[in-house]
Amino acid sequence: MGITGLLLCGFLVVHLAGNLLLYVGAEEYNQYAHALHKQDKLLIFAEAGLFALFAAHILIAGRLVLDNRNARKHQYAVKQSKIDSANNHKLASADLWMALSGVVILGFILVHLADMTLKIRPDFSYHGKEPYEIAMMVLGNRWSKYIYAIGTLVLTAHLSHGVSSAFQSLGINHPKYNPIIRWGGFIFAIVIGLGFMSLPLWFGFFSNGG
Repeated sequence: MGITGLLLCGFLVVHLAGNLLLYVGAEEYNQYAHALHKQDKLLIFAEAGLFALFAAHILIAGRLVLDNRNARKHQYAVKQSKIDSANNHKLASADLWMALSGVVILGFILVHLADMTLKIRPDFSYHGKEPYEIAMMVLGNRWSKYIYAIGTLVLTAHLSHGVSSAFQSLGINHPKYNPIIRWGGFIFAIVIGLGFMSLPLWFGFFSNGG
């Protein structure tokens, strides 16, 4: 779970770096997009690997939620102190939030793939448009800009808990370093979130008149 999560965080960094070229200009963004798609074999391998990462992350997350729930039920049946009950409630709430936010993020990813990769949105006209024009069309759409803003907000919240949890799942768990890991994960989530959030806010709301 930790490995797949951190690898997906690495993908987010690379993906954000490419998307921020939208601020540089149409020519630079189009050059980046065309150069990326010219690497046919590499792109297929990368997309297959990314799909496998997402699938593994989702499957492992589902398994962990079930295992944790069963473990807490067993613990509650053996020992029912107030402290144990409170801890179980906190852990259950965290599991529930990560699961629900994960479902929202999955839906957001599917929308993003339909918009930008598969290009199957029936209300969009893709023919003859360059990558920059397609991005502006998507971000400027009256529904998409809200979907992208909300999806990014949920992703930020998911990362704020998930990054530090990923390190803990890898055994990096020490009272001396845990606060640094938590704050590092929170800062990473905010930076990634602000970067992605700026795109629908600027190109969807401000530059298009709101």
